[in-house]
Amino acid sequence: MGKRILVQRKGRGGIQFRSRAHLKIGPARYPQVGLKEKVKGRVVEFLHEPARWTPLARVVLETGEEITYIPPEGAYVGQEIEIGPGAEPVTGNVLPLADIPDGTLVCNVEIRPGDGGKIARRSGTYALVFSHDGDRVILRLPSGKDKVVSAKARATIGVVAGGGRTEKPLLKAGNAYYRERVHPKRWPKVRGVAMNAASHPHGGGSHKRPGKPTTVPRTAPPGQKVGHIAARKTGRAKKRAKL
Repeated sequence: MGKRILVQRKGRGGIQFRSRAHLKIGPARYPQVGLKEKVKGRVVEFLHEPARWTPLARVVLETGEEITYIPPEGAYVGQEIEIGPGAEPVTGNVLPLADIPDGTLVCNVEIRPGDGGKIARRSGTYALVFSHDGDRVILRLPSGKDKVVSAKARATIGVVAGGGRTEKPLLKAGNAYYRERVHPKRWPKVRGVAMNAASHPHGGGSHKRPGKPTTVPRTAPPGQKVGHIAARKTGRAKKRAKL
């Protein structure tokens, strides 16, 4: 007799798949008050949130509101920051992309004005303001791709703090265990091809391969829904002949 595969256990629920919400400090987003007018704030303290390698900072605005802020490298306790149009393009300030010069490194960039920041939020990451084109700005993302966003979208000047995280080796499995246990997922994850045929659709056989096509429909039941789900195409892309 086999066992329930991972997607079945996830659907059933359990402590292994629940988000540890009591460890979350809060959403790290820009305030809505800085969309149309400039506000000033002060970094009060730095915070650590489990499962987030980027340090957070608590900022008290001049309006009395407190926000959670993703600080760039070089931020310090007591630093005065400005949020909104008209702010100086210096490290730590938050201002629209329209006011940021070309070639500037930014982080925590909004995709839509007012969404609080979506791009380049991980430790040590940044985006590059490539060029301005009217009411649009071309960003070069950490992946190397270019993305066009609204010039009204806000961004933080600088590189996200906590860089160099991936350069330090884990050295032992215990460190990997404590790194993964704060995430709402099951770890370690065993490959389906390494299981028995009764335990997974890809299991069994004398070799580590599925042994059959891995494309399954969107309407497949949980015990079968593994592999390329509703794939439009699989395999290597064919190179087009140059004309």
